[in-house]
Amino acid sequence: MKSRFQKTSSKRNLVIAAGLIIWFVVIFGRLIQLQVFQHEKLKNEAIEQNRYIREIWPTRGSILDCQGKILARSLPVPSLFLAREKNEGSEHLFARINALQSIIPLSGRELQRIWNRIENGDRFIWIKRKISWEDLEKVKQAKIAGIFAQTESKRFYPLGAHLAHVLGGVDIDDRGLAGLEYKYNDYLQGKKGRVLILRDAFSRKYDLQVIEPSQPGYDLILTIDSHLQYIVERELEKAVLENQASWGTVILSRPSTGEILAMASFPDYDPNTFPPADPLAQVNRAIQENFEPGSAFKVVLAAAALELKPECLQNVYDCSTGYVSLGGLTIRDHKRFSLLSFPEVFIHSSNVGAIQVAFELGQDNFYAWIKKFGFGEKTGIDLPGEEAGILRPPRFWTIHTLPHLAIGYEISVTAIQLLQVINVIANQGILLPPRILKAVAGQEGLQPLPAPSPVRVMSSFAARELAENILAQVVDSGTGTAAALDCFPAAGKTGTAQKYDPWLKSYSASRHRSLFVGFVPVDKPALSMVVVIDEPRAGRYYGGEVAAPVFREIARRALLYLGESPRRTPRKLILASKENLRSQNRP
Repeated sequence: MKSRFQKTSSKRNLVIAAGLIIWFVVIFGRLIQLQVFQHEKLKNEAIEQNRYIREIWPTRGSILDCQGKILARSLPVPSLFLAREKNEGSEHLFARINALQSIIPLSGRELQRIWNRIENGDRFIWIKRKISWEDLEKVKQAKIAGIFAQTESKRFYPLGAHLAHVLGGVDIDDRGLAGLEYKYNDYLQGKKGRVLILRDAFSRKYDLQVIEPSQPGYDLILTIDSHLQYIVERELEKAVLENQASWGTVILSRPSTGEILAMASFPDYDPNTFPPADPLAQVNRAIQENFEPGSAFKVVLAAAALELKPECLQNVYDCSTGYVSLGGLTIRDHKRFSLLSFPEVFIHSSNVGAIQVAFELGQDNFYAWIKKFGFGEKTGIDLPGEEAGILRPPRFWTIHTLPHLAIGYEISVTAIQLLQVINVIANQGILLPPRILKAVAGQEGLQPLPAPSPVRVMSSFAARELAENILAQVVDSGTGTAAALDCFPAAGKTGTAQKYDPWLKSYSASRHRSLFVGFVPVDKPALSMVVVIDEPRAGRYYGGEVAAPVFREIARRALLYLGESPRRTPRKLILASKENLRSQNRP
């Protein structure tokens, strides 16, 4: 017979055994739940806590000039980011950022962005992008948990402000925002890839696996020649500063192909720090500035008259009064002339004579030829932001419009449009649209772009007559003598335009724009150029005084660089003789 103690002990054992069995069943059931029913879910959560998938930005294509010189390229640089574990508290992340600040200074704006991202619960947070490799080494030595580095590409422009308005600039993600970087962003940026970042229990990266490799972008080869670009930029800056002008622009091209060899605007900016502090410095004045061209537009009038009324070459125009009055409008010559032949009207840039030619031509004919030369439309140059200019149709003209158009007013044009006109004349009436991209290069090799199709705008007779008997004489004996070169006959047209004052609602007598557009040599043009200097304030303002010398200096140095053979003996040839040497007591 069992004692009471034995009975109590037996019951206690049964209770304990039952409890152990129940605990075992619960644990076993929980294990079954975790290992069988929730296995995939928990596995994915564990993997998610220790990995992160990021996009790989491809290496952006380079931009090169026609000689292969690098104008823009992307190089690898490190970027710091914070990888947050799931449910990790914000205070721990703040502490890491504070520890990092002693190594990598962060601005107040950067800190605020990081705090906001932490508070939002983001798991991937950029800390500092595109730092130096030296700074990265300091961060690695600090061994701050959760702080990692990823290699990105940073855009570099090794020549600084050189060709800035053509190249444009990119944002922090290497996306084009202006210029060629924007226009051909799809070609340059390539295709993004994906990378898997694996971390251990201490949030330390231990492996990086490429899921999908990135594909580099295409390289762009331009028609630009860096040496010629340097010449253009130097002479343009010199002219703007010496004449105390607001801005200036120069475009240099090869008329036989339409290729742009140089394009510059001043003031400029350094695309390495894009965007510039002054938004106006970013404007590409060569294609984005509309202006009234003044007497440079008389080239269009002369071309139309020669084409439609070739007998005008025999005409003589009475310019003795020195002015023309029409409906309350008085237009004056820059100096008084007497009788002028048709060529002399343009050689000496007579407003009075040009207006008479315009009335002989008629408004419909003149308008048709203005349109034929492409005014009021974009040239189609492969740069973003090109302006089309402003040209009103005849139904909106007043009694003053025709005489104003004859001398380059009541119309807005761009520098590239004026260059296109002079190229037509240089090409004996053939239009070849301007272009700046020559070829693209990628994994498939070099792919030259097809040449633009030529379009005849005017007859070769009229173009040759205009070039040789008018524009060449402008440089030899007319308003453009400051553009003359000793060894090469040049052709061109000066322009001086009064600027409209919106406050006074009239043209200003003290604000001008100076222009010259031309080509050289006359017989077989190797170069064409347009020069625009806005608001010169150093005393001189005529196109023949301000813009023509810029043409001369650029053309002289460019022809020497291109190896063009002189077409004539210098006008002031200095010969050394034994007699001269003896007179100077030299052997």
